[in-house]
Amino acid sequence: MNLPDIDNIKTPWAIDDKSILSQLHADSESGLSSTEAARRLSFVGYNKIESSKRVSPFRILINQFISPFVLLLTVAAGLSFFFEEWLDGFAIIAVIVINAIIGFFMEFQAERSMEALKKLTSVPARVVRDSKIIEIPSEEVVPGDILFVEGGDMITADARVIQASQFQTDESALTGESLPVEKNTKALQQDVSLAERHNMLYKGTFVTKGNGRAIVVHTGMTTELGAVARLVQQASQAATPLEKKIQQFSKKLIWITVGLLIIIFIAGILNGQKIVQMLETSIALAVAAIPEGLPIVATLALAFGMLRMAKYNVIVKKLSAVETLGGTNVIVTDKTGTLTQNKIEAAYMQVYNAASRINVDVSKASIRFIDNNTLIDTPAHIELHRIAALCNTAAYHYDGQSEKESGDPLEVGLLKMVFSSAIKPEDHQKQFPKVDEIPFSSDTKIMATLHKNNQDYYIAAKGAVEELLTFCSSVMEGNEIVALTDDKRKQWLINAEKQAQSGLRILAFAFRLTKEKEKDFLHHLTLAGLIGFIDPPRPEVPAAIEECKSAGIKVVMITGDHPATAKNIAIQLGLAKEEDEVMHGNAMKPYDQLTDADKEKWLHTPVFARVSPEHKLSLITLFQEKKMIVGMTGDGVNDAPALKKADIGIAMGQRGTQVAQEVADMVLKDDAFSSIVLAIKQGRMIFDNIRKFVIFLLSCNLSELLIVATASVLNLHFQLFPLQILFINLVTDVLPALALGVTEAAPHIMQRKPYSSETSIINKKRWSAIFVYSSIIAVTNIGAVFVSHELLHDMEGWNKELCNNILFYSLIFSQILHVFNMSFEKGVAFHKTEVFRNKYVWFAVVGCIILSMISYWIIPVRNVLDVTIYGWRDWIIVIAASFLSLFLIQLVKRMRWVI
Repeated sequence: MNLPDIDNIKTPWAIDDKSILSQLHADSESGLSSTEAARRLSFVGYNKIESSKRVSPFRILINQFISPFVLLLTVAAGLSFFFEEWLDGFAIIAVIVINAIIGFFMEFQAERSMEALKKLTSVPARVVRDSKIIEIPSEEVVPGDILFVEGGDMITADARVIQASQFQTDESALTGESLPVEKNTKALQQDVSLAERHNMLYKGTFVTKGNGRAIVVHTGMTTELGAVARLVQQASQAATPLEKKIQQFSKKLIWITVGLLIIIFIAGILNGQKIVQMLETSIALAVAAIPEGLPIVATLALAFGMLRMAKYNVIVKKLSAVETLGGTNVIVTDKTGTLTQNKIEAAYMQVYNAASRINVDVSKASIRFIDNNTLIDTPAHIELHRIAALCNTAAYHYDGQSEKESGDPLEVGLLKMVFSSAIKPEDHQKQFPKVDEIPFSSDTKIMATLHKNNQDYYIAAKGAVEELLTFCSSVMEGNEIVALTDDKRKQWLINAEKQAQSGLRILAFAFRLTKEKEKDFLHHLTLAGLIGFIDPPRPEVPAAIEECKSAGIKVVMITGDHPATAKNIAIQLGLAKEEDEVMHGNAMKPYDQLTDADKEKWLHTPVFARVSPEHKLSLITLFQEKKMIVGMTGDGVNDAPALKKADIGIAMGQRGTQVAQEVADMVLKDDAFSSIVLAIKQGRMIFDNIRKFVIFLLSCNLSELLIVATASVLNLHFQLFPLQILFINLVTDVLPALALGVTEAAPHIMQRKPYSSETSIINKKRWSAIFVYSSIIAVTNIGAVFVSHELLHDMEGWNKELCNNILFYSLIFSQILHVFNMSFEKGVAFHKTEVFRNKYVWFAVVGCIILSMISYWIIPVRNVLDVTIYGWRDWIIVIAASFLSLFLIQLVKRMRWVI
């Protein structure tokens, strides 16, 4: 037998069940033979998701050494070894190694999304082989296999339904559709969207109710889940804004350093200095110019922010994501499970032509009618509750602390509604034991049950409004049962359609009392009313969205759900207004076909519905094209490509699939959208703190460069040695910078707009401030040497060792005190600034002073650094020069000459 032409079965949902069986050379009762299944497996391959090539640990380690900073440090270390400055060289190498180790361990767990996809589908499958239902590994399922699935099963391949019995599936992880999907065998149109293919089963989704058989049409990477996996592999993760800014900053610093080195080298040669001596001076300049502590401090500051966020249920997987979220100005969020609770609850009730909104609150065992509180005691309301409890196969129990539920989510929602009233579901069920049932089917769209109450019988029915009304001859109005006229029937249908358009799923409920047990009891029913269902919004989300708006962050809903449902939720959350349009996925062109008008419309649309993974990627690409920093939240398999493409992907921890969690940069453990606001605040704070310690490090290091350059060009009698410069940087840079990295946020931080993605870490205004700060420090420290020489040691001539020591210690203490200049709040007293109030800054200052004095007290260290000061008067000059630099910088800041 030839292999069936599987590749040409592009739209199996449009082919009737008999034809699809014929095309795949399969039999619904006997299935494939073991021999034929093995033959097909050899042709089509295993039913598994292929993973992209993972990044090896060795490659992750190598990547830690690829950066401009590491290049500069490596050159400086090489020059140190060339001129036999062994201590300098080994000290620089130690800095490189420490930074690489930290980065390696922080990134070791990345790039595991394909492994998660494989775990998601590594389950057994039940198939019909040789006329028997057997269980096989899901990897061995082939096209033409007859799958048998029932409630609770995961579907292991894409398949066309050929038999269905009360068959429903949960496809929310793939389509975003919150409600279970009723499955049937009817052929559909070819252009039906994924979420509306009611005769198809998809790999990775779940059966929530009933059972059925389906013939496998696609396996492995040809499934819809495989298509998502391919998108995940293809979606590229662009460098984060922080990484881009540090790269830009590094390049500028390299050119500035190289330029100064050339100028100083030429000036030295013109002054008659030897070439070898000038090369040694270049080592000192290179060490002075490079902020060795910047990579380590940036990494540790981000790590601290990551740990702090973990306390608030925000798990950050990539360090750079901490700052990236702080700069986010667009959040593209999924609806189901992110903005909503991913539960089906009663949200609307209509009895005797009077509509009423309801809000079920199980925790308080009450039901509140927003529009009309008097409805709670009406006979129609009582009958509606009785029908909801009796015509129901689900189970629900609440003991005041925890909930237990099973069965169809919609029926569970009905039981919750009944549980919130005085008469509980089990009370109704005990009073009216069930004796017969007409199960729900996709043909009738109705379910009915027969119950006995003493000598009488009670019929309860629920179903689609237009279908159930055909079995109703009367309607309950007030305390009376009146005839259901054509006009009244029409009005009920109009009201139901109106509510359906607002995003509710509407069901009708009817009943009848009879004296005799009837075999065919679905007739002459009395309409009790309608109930509308919705996936309710999370209560904390509106406040979080409002805070996002005040912070200048645009929130966009993108969902696979119905447009009316999406808009209804968006209006409740404050995301959209009544006049706003919802963009339907069918109206979204491929990205490369978008006109400028299309792009403009997309940018101003708050809600996108019935979208596919490709649509999500296109929208994110558009925002990124407009230089926006995009955060994407999601929980389903269908969200994975967009989560990876976004500047920062945010997955849900409780409801999120493993695929979404693995591919995302951040995971919200509590699934709370409000946690994103906290993370944004932390991210903004960290970016501000990064700016603080970068300015601190650069102004300190530039002061060293200016001192070395001045001494070299002017051929002064004193100079700093390379090892001394490295000691100064390691002692005074890291601890103060780390302390700045944990400074608390300014109170107004969430009232300003996000920084543009084009905003550099150090702009022109801040470069000017850095130059002013470093110049003041350099001038006061060189001045201290001259004061010491003129006032204390003039008769002894120039003492190069003493001059070096005065310069060495005055520079250390000036840089330690310079940390207090890193507050940029305007109009705030010096002692009330966030830096001055930061206890860690004080710990750092004390620690730096102790470390610097160790170089004087411990003789071996003092000998290595070649330092000694003769008397207490020299120490006074050192301390005076340090405080003078602090005073002068505060003066120029208060005069608003610099920031």
